[in-house]
Amino acid sequence: MKQTQEKEQLERGLSERHIQMISLGGAIGVGLFYGSATTIQMAGPAISLSYLIGGIIIFIIMRALGEMAVAEPVSGSFSSYANRYVGPFAGYLTGWTYWFMWVVVGMAEITAVGVYVNYWFPDIPQWVSALGALLIMTIVNLINVKAFGEFEYWFALIKVVAIVAMIIAGLLMIFLGFGNGGQPIGFDNLWVNGGFFPNGFTGILFSLVMVMFSFGGVELIGITAGEAQNPQKSIPNAVNKVIWRILIFYVGALSIMMILYPWNEIGTNGSPFVLIFDKIGIPAAAAIINFVVLTAALSAFNSGLFSTGRMLYNLALQNNAPKVFGKLSKTSTPYVGILFSAFFLLIAVFLNYVVPEKVFLYISAVATVAVITSWTIILITQLRFRKAKSKEEINNLTLKLPFWPYSSYIALGFLALVVVLMAFIDGMSVALYVAPVWFIFLYLGYKLRRPVKSETTVGTKPISQHD
Repeated sequence: MKQTQEKEQLERGLSERHIQMISLGGAIGVGLFYGSATTIQMAGPAISLSYLIGGIIIFIIMRALGEMAVAEPVSGSFSSYANRYVGPFAGYLTGWTYWFMWVVVGMAEITAVGVYVNYWFPDIPQWVSALGALLIMTIVNLINVKAFGEFEYWFALIKVVAIVAMIIAGLLMIFLGFGNGGQPIGFDNLWVNGGFFPNGFTGILFSLVMVMFSFGGVELIGITAGEAQNPQKSIPNAVNKVIWRILIFYVGALSIMMILYPWNEIGTNGSPFVLIFDKIGIPAAAAIINFVVLTAALSAFNSGLFSTGRMLYNLALQNNAPKVFGKLSKTSTPYVGILFSAFFLLIAVFLNYVVPEKVFLYISAVATVAVITSWTIILITQLRFRKAKSKEEINNLTLKLPFWPYSSYIALGFLALVVVLMAFIDGMSVALYVAPVWFIFLYLGYKLRRPVKSETTVGTKPISQHD
């Protein structure tokens, strides 16, 4: 196969400071603050083990993506690599599915923004807050990539500070009795309510579905590679720290929750984070966490607009999307793709009127299948990427996937297991019916719009660090 790379003309405006915080923010979603209660009810204290298992798989996926992103840094990321090493349809399928995923997630996030704003301003209709979030984040993304990077930096920092504060407060309560009359809480809650595995092995298995959904967004690191100032340095650093961030911010934070409170009571009285801050005597605990979750939702929405704009831009370079998406503004932002995505996200403002909340559960399920599809193609593409390289080229790779190819096969098998488990979870199984329809729709669209003569990858010049 002739290996070529799309010649992008995006500005490399993301510093290492931006990349590190974007990767950190991508690993910490809204689900950790409010959605964690659902997974805790499935697995009990063993939820920490579920996140550890899921974290190892995510690390394998990110190392596979990082290996390719450092060698060939483009904003199209895994869609571009799939187009190059698997085939044009693989690039088409990956790019449009990932675009769809972020549009769906974005719809849910700006709807959530309306809910969180109502905490302080109950008289403001949800659709007004959602529309405001859409307009502000669209403008930010249209300015330049540095503006996006700055917003993500501060959004991520807020999440990190909140979780670190919670972990420190929790440790003080466990060992020193801080906020508990000076009486150390101890570790009894890990086993007194049905044991460490209250729902058995099946509880851990089914919790893995929601665990993997909560990790959606970590692959954003690969997309930032196309606009990183020094991808050969910043991307390996960000990828290698993923496992530690998952250990600290998921396994660590949730373990402390399990120690402080009986697992079967978590979520019945609001967010576990609110309970912890409230217990140590912070009167504004609920308002603080509401602010943190609001910024987390805005962060996810901001990342979604960034990702969709870049993905459509690279799809246009692949001849897998209308060429109009390949247009750049004077500040080198793919403004057509951003505005196109923003138009679809505008639907969420309308959905606040007519769609029941349960529909968003179904949409989230579809988004889970979409991100698993992206992760699967990342792993398959990396297998083809290695096979297309000479022994010397492989030896010269600065970032490599450990235990290749066995680690790739283990991760692929795990993702297949997650899809099977979705069939047995109420509200999730609908995605398994929607996904094949989406894939067939994409295949038909690909065949109808793509002429036979363009069945090759496009571009003639590899991107350099300063293109």
